[in-house]
Amino acid sequence: MNSTLETNVLQYQAWRDRLVGAIETFRARLDTTKAVNVEQSLRMYDLIESLRTDRMLLAFIAEYSRGKTELINALFFSNYKRRLLPSDIGRTTMCPTEIFHDPAEEPYLRLLPIETRETDESVAAMKRNPIEWIRISLPLDDADELAATLAKVVESKRVTIEHARRLGLYNDASPALSAALGVGPGEVLVPAWRHALINFPHPMLKAGLAILDTPGLNALGTEPELTLSMIPNAHAVLFLLAMDTGVTRSDMELWQRHVQNNAVRSVAVLNKVDLIWDDLKSDSDIEQAVNGQLDSTALILNLPRRNVLPMSAQKALIARIKDDPDLLERSGIQALEALLVQMIPDRRRIIAERVAREFGVLVETSYETLMAKLRSTHAELAELASLRGKGQGMVKTAMVKLEHDRASYQHTVQNFRNTHAVVRKQGLILQSNLATELIDGICQDYRRKLNEQLFTIGLMRMMQQLFDHFEKETGKIMGFANQIKGLVDAVYISFHEKYGFAKLSPPPLSLARFSDNMLQLKQGTIAFCASPTTVMQPQGIVIRKFYDMLVAEAKKVFQQVSTETDNWLHRALSPLTMQLKEHEEMLDRRLESLRKITENVRTLETRTRELERLEAALRGHVAELEDVRQALLPPDEPADCPPEPSLPPQATQTGVLSADHIAKMRSVYAGA
Repeated sequence: MNSTLETNVLQYQAWRDRLVGAIETFRARLDTTKAVNVEQSLRMYDLIESLRTDRMLLAFIAEYSRGKTELINALFFSNYKRRLLPSDIGRTTMCPTEIFHDPAEEPYLRLLPIETRETDESVAAMKRNPIEWIRISLPLDDADELAATLAKVVESKRVTIEHARRLGLYNDASPALSAALGVGPGEVLVPAWRHALINFPHPMLKAGLAILDTPGLNALGTEPELTLSMIPNAHAVLFLLAMDTGVTRSDMELWQRHVQNNAVRSVAVLNKVDLIWDDLKSDSDIEQAVNGQLDSTALILNLPRRNVLPMSAQKALIARIKDDPDLLERSGIQALEALLVQMIPDRRRIIAERVAREFGVLVETSYETLMAKLRSTHAELAELASLRGKGQGMVKTAMVKLEHDRASYQHTVQNFRNTHAVVRKQGLILQSNLATELIDGICQDYRRKLNEQLFTIGLMRMMQQLFDHFEKETGKIMGFANQIKGLVDAVYISFHEKYGFAKLSPPPLSLARFSDNMLQLKQGTIAFCASPTTVMQPQGIVIRKFYDMLVAEAKKVFQQVSTETDNWLHRALSPLTMQLKEHEEMLDRRLESLRKITENVRTLETRTRELERLEAALRGHVAELEDVRQALLPPDEPADCPPEPSLPPQATQTGVLSADHIAKMRSVYAGA
């Protein structure tokens, strides 16, 4: 029987698959009609691929022996009727472990040797270089052998203190802490692996869920990438504590350094609640003790009380293995799953907003263009009907008027192109402020200053100054981008209010999330520099890795802003361009039709039949596009659309600009 979490994740997958199908249908229709350029087609392809590979990441964070891995076993792997991932007393998770499903490859365990820490390469860069990893196939049909294979993630190795120092895993300022892992004079025990990747075909993982299992405080501090990139990208963080101890000092440091300012959604799980199940106490006494610990934890971590839950991961796993519903309910895992389900609507909303931003405007533009074409077909049919039985003079008069309208419209199109050029020019100025060479120059300048620092405090000051600089640059870029957007908005309003174009909105340009990302990096820098552990660090590998990772993440943000604005600039005026092009083609078609009628009156009947067939085809296309529009609506939310224009057999609205409107457009855009 599926859990609440699994049921909702699979429903989310079904919604996402429908979304992908709608985009594919629309792209295929545009490709067939050649109504989309290569750039737009590629962008839709990229959107489809990103939706197919989209993942919701659950990050499990805690100090050692809090039961993270046991909880993962209970949530995902109880169907194997045993502990699949290694979970025992003491330190189990020795390296960060990602669990996901990649349908392009067979199930595997990939392990990154700890020695790669001696290089300057990040884990993200190493993921693009498979040769650095140890790859082991997963024996899915044998649970015992599978568990033995996965147990490799907890392997450790003896190294000299000097080697551990080069790896950034030995702190000379706190040798007692490092020596706690010692196995002999001059030696310490370190993780054998820097990072682990598990490709596993679990239904929830196949549906797009992914897991990040992290080591404790000391290990997290040695891999800045976790704090600066992986944890902020998690859709929910499960922060595990022990019910009997509550928030300890090391728990609090872990929370403040790695979770508090980095997680989008945090849930505190007070695990091992079964330790206070006591037959010598009444149920009310136990409940009072549990609630007191929950209230205290919520207050200390500054979390909503509903986001602090009691549970027993061990009892949850046992209950699912033994199919014991009473123990399962008492374990608290169902309440946790119900809380995790709440992240799904947020993810759905984010995806819906992204699709609307990158794709929705094109759909609406195509819909409005199609409707305008349908209305113009009605208008032409009515025009041809009015010419039945009339002389050649009437036809020539209509043709002269249409030629005048066409000439005026051509001039209007040229002025619109001039306006388009102004927007592109402003866009190039914006892009110059985001040039890779410019950002690299800033980073290299600060890197030189960093190398001149002799003490840790100087290193930290340089990092903070760099992000003060980045923050100012981000503010200037956002302000200029908003100015360009204001110019584009004005063009749309003008075409709608003055010239009768369909009421469309330009593609949205939302850069606030990038500004938030930069602020988050700055907060991470401040937290890192304020940590007593960092202050005790010598000028060594950990601080410099943090700086390099910080710069890499900042450059990634600037690159994302550059890509987003460049894509927006390419499509900012495309809805109006499509409408202008369609109207121009419609004028050409009508003019050619009248010319043929002047040459041969029998052409009128032929053209009428052609238009009737075209009308039927257009109605079919409208129906197809309606299906696509419905698929793009967020699930369980009613459509918020204006009433669709009615199209009776004798339409009253032609959708064609009048000569007066064309004259107004010419005067407004003259000299633009």
